[in-house]
Amino acid sequence: MAHDAESRPATARRSSSLSGTARVPGDKSISHRSFMFGGLASGETRITGLLEGEDVMRTGDAMKAMGAKITKNDGEWVIQGVGNGCLLEPKEPLDFGNAGTGSRLTMGLVGTYDMRTTFVGDASLSKRPMGRVLDPLRLMGVQVLESASGDRMPLTLHGPKHAAPIEYRVPMASAQVKSAVLLAGLNTPGVTTVIEPVMTRDHTEKMLKGFGAELEVDTDSHGVRHIRIKGQGKLTGQIIAVPGDPSSAAFPLVAALIVPGSDILIENVLMNPTRTGLILTLQEMGAQIELVNQRSAGGEDVADLRVRASDLKGVTVPPERAPSMIDEYPVLAVAASFAEGETLMQGLEELRVKESDRLAAVARGLEVNGVDCTEGHETLSVRGKPGGKGLGGGTVATHLDHRIAMSFLVMGLAAEKPVTVDDRNMIATSFPEFMGLMADLGAQID
Repeated sequence: MAHDAESRPATARRSSSLSGTARVPGDKSISHRSFMFGGLASGETRITGLLEGEDVMRTGDAMKAMGAKITKNDGEWVIQGVGNGCLLEPKEPLDFGNAGTGSRLTMGLVGTYDMRTTFVGDASLSKRPMGRVLDPLRLMGVQVLESASGDRMPLTLHGPKHAAPIEYRVPMASAQVKSAVLLAGLNTPGVTTVIEPVMTRDHTEKMLKGFGAELEVDTDSHGVRHIRIKGQGKLTGQIIAVPGDPSSAAFPLVAALIVPGSDILIENVLMNPTRTGLILTLQEMGAQIELVNQRSAGGEDVADLRVRASDLKGVTVPPERAPSMIDEYPVLAVAASFAEGETLMQGLEELRVKESDRLAAVARGLEVNGVDCTEGHETLSVRGKPGGKGLGGGTVATHLDHRIAMSFLVMGLAAEKPVTVDDRNMIATSFPEFMGLMADLGAQID
């Protein structure tokens, strides 16, 4: 989808009870990394359950542009990788569309190669700051030959003949920054170390070890993680089954909580502890969320979620929980709109640099739909209206942000009046099946 395509509004209306079984797309974080690590490894990688949204496909296209062979056979993706250290210089700019994760991780991956690589993106991605990734890469010898103002796309990198390993303390809780430095370390002689004061999603560490990287993690007495990777080792192709994305599961999950009488089952959801902050928070609010059929798949915890409509109460969400639910705050704000009392969310500064200024976008969307809320620099407080009385009736500006669009469509399913979003197009970047899945559960969205 071209992000300058004509906008297509969508409206969600108060729905009767949701019911049935849903299976959300594969986890976005793991899908990006599956294409990247499979494309870099020697031999064959086979992937099932991959999220086939536009963002992930852009990462696949980038790996193909640098020499990997990627095909799909009967629902399974097969990759013939180039081998660590053997990426080819792409002939054209790598176009990442709206994919922040794909672009930032790929900058780390290619940055330490002695070649020229140009990154471009859509209007939304071009506004997002890349300096947080480029700063540590510069320390390793990477040159930023060209960039838009403020280290933004379009930008061109050229790696050194011999990259220098670094010890880098990440200045903010960011799995993307951590991962970019570790991936740069793959093609760097010696040991590259990332110091992570606040743990973020750990898929990069787990998956690199699974592909054969020499990587170790130590956590000190203060909870600070030291992640060390030895460069220029061999990665070997793997078989990967991608579990369901908890960030996508959040939408039918919250919908079932706020639409009276609902009772649904969401199958095969990733339960990695670095990704379950939303579930923990909703349970603290009184949500009936039952984990059934808990199991391990490919080194990750997975479960099915039975979700029933619940009377929610406001809570305070501490700032240290933010890394485990950073993408879920918009839909949590929607849940809080139907809760009794006030929900205070803290430590939200990272939301300012997502696909949109996501914190401001959420606050404006709540306001136009009758929700009493207060936006701070790093906080959002929401004072809910149980039953959704008086809520809805507004049109939400999505700012090309898929999570804003889906969150407010969920709101409309339980609000007194319909809720409209100005564009549904970008939902395809992360959750192409959203409309059909929600309709199958009984949601009224048109």
